[in-house]
Amino acid sequence: MRPWGWPEAVVAVPAAGVAVATGAISLDHAAAEAARLGPVIGFLAAVLVLAKLCADEGLFHACGAWMARTAAGRPRRLLVQVFAVAALVTAVLSLDATVVLLTPVVFATAARIGARPKPHVFACTHLSNTASLLLPVSNLTNLLAFAASGLSFTRFAALMALPWLVAIGAEYLVIRRFFALDLDAGAQAPPAGGPREVPAFALATVACTLAGFVLTSAAGIDPAWAAAAGAAVLAGRALARRRTTPTAIVRAAAVPFLAFVLALGIVVRAVVDNGLADALGHLIPGGTGLPALLGVAVLAAVLANVINNLPAVLVLLPLTAPTGPGAVLAVLLGVNIGPNLTYAGSLATLVWRRIVREHDTDVELGEFTRLGLLAVPAALGAAVVALWASLHVIGG
Repeated sequence: MRPWGWPEAVVAVPAAGVAVATGAISLDHAAAEAARLGPVIGFLAAVLVLAKLCADEGLFHACGAWMARTAAGRPRRLLVQVFAVAALVTAVLSLDATVVLLTPVVFATAARIGARPKPHVFACTHLSNTASLLLPVSNLTNLLAFAASGLSFTRFAALMALPWLVAIGAEYLVIRRFFALDLDAGAQAPPAGGPREVPAFALATVACTLAGFVLTSAAGIDPAWAAAAGAAVLAGRALARRRTTPTAIVRAAAVPFLAFVLALGIVVRAVVDNGLADALGHLIPGGTGLPALLGVAVLAAVLANVINNLPAVLVLLPLTAPTGPGAVLAVLLGVNIGPNLTYAGSLATLVWRRIVREHDTDVELGEFTRLGLLAVPAALGAAVVALWASLHVIGG
């Protein structure tokens, strides 16, 4: 509801100030929340800068040309490609990479073959959330749940593999059906021409950043450092070649949006301190059976859409960890799949919405919500059943 063109921070920052000034949250608690969100904000800023520098290197254009050639003017085949690429990128490189790196690629590819971009662009945002279930490094919520679960890296991945697959499958069926008219509209074959030169240095930097995410996670180091290192390498090269400026790099970091994230966290912490945590403690189902797992996942999904998925997981993990890893992973299903219902469900969706608008495409709230009402129950229900089966076969 903010005036068009104004950053979200113009509302959120004063709101955080009011929460502190009125005593809804103490200054110490506000500082503690800021410190806890610091790595999140640093990670997001580094990925945004990395994406902008990759765009300057031509990586998006090269990927778009490749997808256009292999899709051969067939929108349904392009949708399969987008699902496969988005699922892998999200799982291995994190959901922010899918939103920031892949969404512009999809726009370029759809434009190149004359296809309607909406089904493929919506697939990016849905999979940035749903496909982030597989690995601890796929999502910052995963890292928090991984620490609380007591599981090893490989056991975490083994337990989440089946929920990851069935949730992606459910999303595909819903999106293909929901956007059937757009997919049936057809498209022309891509223009003739040789393959676009692949920016090897940018691609190698992204690959090394990916490896850094895995290594830092295994070493107990915040993955924001790996993202910052990748951004610094590309920034140094671009500055040396005068392809960018320090001002452009700072602008790419979207500082007003980062301020919004920080202020949002402080406001949510004020709500938590004033009774939300106690109220939720009475709503969490006991036990580890299928009904209990489903109840935890649904509660997490609802809470993610009310206060955002990162605060939701911070609230719910201390309440579910004593029950065992099954309940912790059920929380993860809810906070990762549930945000596809509303814009405010996850930071990735908010970033995606900003990127879509930068490409002169309007996203209607009603359409976004209708798709979410179909996709979220289907994907979440199937994923919970798959998690319950995995816990019985593999063990927690």
